[in-house]
Amino acid sequence: MKVTKYEHSTLVISSDDALLVIDPGMFLTPPDFTGTVAVVITHEHQDHWNDVNLNGILEKAPDAKIYGPAGVAAAASGFEVNVVKAGDVVTVEPFTLEFFGQKHAMIHESVPVADNVGVLVNDELYYGGDSYTVPDKPVGTLAAPVGAPWLKIGDSMDYILEVKPKRAFYIHDMTLSAAGKSMASDRLKWATEKNGGVYKPLEVGESIDL
Repeated sequence: MKVTKYEHSTLVISSDDALLVIDPGMFLTPPDFTGTVAVVITHEHQDHWNDVNLNGILEKAPDAKIYGPAGVAAAASGFEVNVVKAGDVVTVEPFTLEFFGQKHAMIHESVPVADNVGVLVNDELYYGGDSYTVPDKPVGTLAAPVGAPWLKIGDSMDYILEVKPKRAFYIHDMTLSAAGKSMASDRLKWATEKNGGVYKPLEVGESIDL
């Protein structure tokens, strides 16, 4: 399968002619997502989904199934969201989705903590949404957060050190300047390589084959 990074939080996983879209948020400039079989929305914040992008996907792929935690189902009430939680495993051929975690990382005690799920795709690619949830199984490829209101780069480094992925790349980068992203990405590279992994920063539209 191939993983392509789009703006900020959006990933598109392709296998043959099928697409899995993760977190089509407000910063996304929508490409043609014809062939989408499923959409995973990790949590309700608008940088991870919005009406415009979700409708755009469904116009091209009206049979695509949408998965997210209860908070997403409440926020996206105009859409048919299949509610998932930690421990659930869903197959939408050719993708198997396993879900982990329960809550968004804390931004501040004054900010409500949203429901959040991480997703492991085909026992290979793991994206935790806005959390540091570590799955209880090996991770081949990790999409690691690099910048956010809830993120300290040392915590993201520790997250990579605990997961020990074979490969990693950054995601969640729109809050950073070019200089800030470069500095933070270097820290994630160090953490990935510390356990023998390979780090590959991806710009918008760039892909890796898994």
